[in-house]
Amino acid sequence: MKTFFYSAESRGHANHGWLNSYHSFSFANYHNPERMNFGVLRVLNDDTVSGGQGFGQHPHKNMEIVSIPLKGDLEHKDSMGNTTVIKEGDVQVMSAGTGVFHSEYNKNKNEEVKFLQIWVIPKAQNVSPRYDQISTRDLATKNSFYQILSPNKTDQGVWVHQDAWFSLGEFETGITSTYTLNKTSNGLYIFILEGEITIGEQQLKERDAIGIWETNEITLTSTESSKVLLMEVPMN
Repeated sequence: MKTFFYSAESRGHANHGWLNSYHSFSFANYHNPERMNFGVLRVLNDDTVSGGQGFGQHPHKNMEIVSIPLKGDLEHKDSMGNTTVIKEGDVQVMSAGTGVFHSEYNKNKNEEVKFLQIWVIPKAQNVSPRYDQISTRDLATKNSFYQILSPNKTDQGVWVHQDAWFSLGEFETGITSTYTLNKTSNGLYIFILEGEITIGEQQLKERDAIGIWETNEITLTSTESSKVLLMEVPMN
């Protein structure tokens, strides 16, 4: 098993006033040749958007874009005709494919919105653009991982054009949980949303992450009440 620890403090940071963003991988003006991606996981931005502010209409192509709201209401509009609002407990996916324009705004003027913006490099190029969102509230299970994304249209959660599986876990203090990979050639990128966990000898606190590959499974223990995002992705 190989691992790489990504501390919260080592992330790139950009504060634009209306947008406060932390970049796990190189993005926009943050460039670190050692932090370009983890396998096909290309972007993991931890964004806070001020009330009434947001990203104006802009294009994407040939990327699987996943948004996970953590607080507040995020309004989405796109060139496919979708106008929706996503909030904590939802997961949104957009396959940009041959090309799509979209915008994202904080729907509320008096409170901030927090969300994760995640880009996954697809295994198929120039697919038809597609949009979907779901609520994970009925999927959530306490003290174990529950799947929110996969490659399969009939599986639990949303789906993407890639052999990737995302899961969330909400753990009480002292819980030990094991995750078994769907494909042994994949790697795991584990991002701590809240609390503190240990994996082997490595302790991880809020917004820390660890990349793990060349293993069939991992076991973690929550040293305090924790919420964890686990992303299983191809390594090439």
